[in-house]
Amino acid sequence: MAKIKLELRKKNFQPLKKRCFLLLKLLAVAFAILLFCEFLIYYIVIFQCNWPELETLVSDMDQRTPEPVLKAMFLADTHLLGEVRGHWLDKLRREWQMERAFQTALWLLQPEVVFILGDIFDEGKWSSSQAWADDVKRFQKMFRHPSHVQLKVVAGNHDIGFHYQMNTYKVKRFEKVFNSEKLFSWKGVNFVMVNSVALEGDGCSICSETEAELIEISHKLNCSRKQQVPSRRCEARHHLPSSAPVLLQHYPLYRPSDANCSGEDTAPSEEKNIPFKEKYDVLSREASHKLLWWFQPRLVLSGHTHSACEVTHGDGVPEFSIPSFSWRNRNNPSFIMVTLTFIFIWKLS
Repeated sequence: MAKIKLELRKKNFQPLKKRCFLLLKLLAVAFAILLFCEFLIYYIVIFQCNWPELETLVSDMDQRTPEPVLKAMFLADTHLLGEVRGHWLDKLRREWQMERAFQTALWLLQPEVVFILGDIFDEGKWSSSQAWADDVKRFQKMFRHPSHVQLKVVAGNHDIGFHYQMNTYKVKRFEKVFNSEKLFSWKGVNFVMVNSVALEGDGCSICSETEAELIEISHKLNCSRKQQVPSRRCEARHHLPSSAPVLLQHYPLYRPSDANCSGEDTAPSEEKNIPFKEKYDVLSREASHKLLWWFQPRLVLSGHTHSACEVTHGDGVPEFSIPSFSWRNRNNPSFIMVTLTFIFIWKLS
């Protein structure tokens, strides 16, 4: 009788053992899929990115010492969700995606400087002091970087509000966290970082202050480029590299729509012909003309539209609008890699 019971237990145990083994296999497959989709995929995709190579200089330039090359990475419109509109699951998902993409890009590509062109936060325009502090803490965790990599940030309308929402408190709060510089030079390359939200042209105090700062920067650059008659005003200044600057801002320069945009990651065809509103979707004609006149930039980089765009402005100045870096805004977020040198050479990838 005991022998019969023992055989029955063995028979009952076999199906249980098979089910446990099948469960372990399913768990292993699920873990492998999770590991691939949430971690390894970023390495596989970003490993395919390469820094653009500069063309060899010709004639007498070949005899000179090679100019130092600056590797810069640009992204825009991260839109970190806040406490009002950010569902915790959506927030967790989007921030994990951006953090993994950014950290993987830093490790594989080794940029020297990273620029984020506005709308870092989604609710900076109305967030309370505590909500702002929480959002900043999350940003610093997601976009942490080694000390030898510089991170520069430009303000966007979601960070400090549209013109009608912007005030000194919000601007100063943003600048205190990000140590916002208006002029940054490295390896002979000048970058002018513009608070484009303040280029309303209506004479508001922040607008007037911003324009005065930009005019002062243009004088400094012009002195270094020797485009002004030598004067005491120029002699007293600290000379900057004599290269045309790269203009960085959130709002794009004026364009009627995205109809003439070229390049990858442009807006869907059904959206390209939608007219842009000045001072909302793009800068006004007047503000755009001022920036091009003041700085005569070699390159303009912007964000805001969430889609890429390559256009050329008067006198052949190229502008590249950078697509959003958030999966919440588009299914194929991306960033731009740029190599620059002191002598007016740049290449984009």
